[in-house]
Amino acid sequence: MAVQEYGGFQGLYHVAGGSGRKWGDGPLHELTDEGWRATIELNLSALIFSNRAAVRQFLAQGTGGSILNMSSVLGWSPSAQYFATHAYAAAKSAVIGFTKSIDAYYAANNIRCNVLATAVVETPMAARAMQDKAILKFIKTKQPLDDGRIGVPEDLDAAAVYFMGDASRFTTGQVLAIDGGWCVSEAGGFAESRRARKPKAE
Repeated sequence: MAVQEYGGFQGLYHVAGGSGRKWGDGPLHELTDEGWRATIELNLSALIFSNRAAVRQFLAQGTGGSILNMSSVLGWSPSAQYFATHAYAAAKSAVIGFTKSIDAYYAANNIRCNVLATAVVETPMAARAMQDKAILKFIKTKQPLDDGRIGVPEDLDAAAVYFMGDASRFTTGQVLAIDGGWCVSEAGGFAESRRARKPKAE
């Protein structure tokens, strides 16, 4: 459709994905067969097929292009207490390995493949977290930037524009975590104690 409408195709930003809890994703000993299959289908298979279509079009055009895939920090920075969805973590980790693998193969064709990895962001998938006081308290210290808030989709915009545009023409195979500090933070009292020690304005 993009080719018909605009006469060409320059980039794919694959964002689609979601939780598999309703199908039975969860800790491994509770993970159902349906939960595994549905979560992998939604978060990995769909992405692979969209990437395949994009690469085929880039090769047919001979133009190169940009692929930006969405992953999650849960792919390498787990949270056992509140986000123990093991099929989801497997899928998001696989997104990174898959993206780097196709990048290595197609870089010579000027096809760039990169990844954005987020922590908790305000989406329909995050509704459970946004309504749970214990999780919100956890987020306050696990994502300490900007007063310990949950992310918003707009936090990703500048990075997406960079990776999808010509400014990143010499950048490929990268994973950028946009996570409010998730990957470098301890959940608990450390961030709160640091806030408590901030000097008050005169």
